[in-house]
Amino acid sequence: MEIKLLKKDFDHDALYNDFKNGLINNKNSEYVSNETVEIEAASDFPIYLAGSHSTFDKFKKAIEILQNDYIHTDREIHLNQRFWHSLLVLYKREYIVSNYPEVLEDRKKFDNIVLKKFDWENYIYKCVLAGEYIYDQRYENKVEETEFIQIIYNNLDLYNYLIKYAIFRNSNFIINFLTAVEEEGLSNIMKKKIKDRPDLGKDERYGRRVIFELNKNYPIIMAPFLEKADLKVEIYEALSLYCKDISSENI
Repeated sequence: MEIKLLKKDFDHDALYNDFKNGLINNKNSEYVSNETVEIEAASDFPIYLAGSHSTFDKFKKAIEILQNDYIHTDREIHLNQRFWHSLLVLYKREYIVSNYPEVLEDRKKFDNIVLKKFDWENYIYKCVLAGEYIYDQRYENKVEETEFIQIIYNNLDLYNYLIKYAIFRNSNFIINFLTAVEEEGLSNIMKKKIKDRPDLGKDERYGRRVIFELNKNYPIIMAPFLEKADLKVEIYEALSLYCKDISSENI
């Protein structure tokens, strides 16, 4: 399947108005470049998973379709912002309008759902990386895959912060970290706000600070390469800096 790419520079206001009015297609010379990429299939999948759109079933469906159709392409394609923006704008309007009609209300919502920067805050980016991590692990069956998808979904705030840091973006560490948190029953405390610490900011969470500490201690402590048992110790040590009732002795 040939996917035409958007020009690198285009009038965003004009593009939004044409998208809203159903005038966008892959033949719009003012938006479409002469560059293309080839992929085998480009099935529809949930592209935005915030608010009322956030369900485990949609999250799982997005990851599974991305695994089937997209992540086997070259990473220069499926980790490329221009590819995704082109696919959504030029080929997925009907699906987007049907499932995310709020994009027609104003450009801010359109930009947030369709033209979102392709980084750790973008839901396609999150799901692409999750699909890669699961593929790398070569799980023996779909049950194990689904269990890990559920762990990511249960700890999405932690997952977001992990993939924010380049050093943590590898399958073994992501899986070990989230599985360790789940096994130790730490998910709830990781999501909680840290109280009585005005020096940390208004909305600091225990999990974010744990990840901050692991990042700060690298490379003295090589957290991304630790076995799960050793990683649990480091998680507790970091957590104990902010929660005095917890230490590595809890393991």
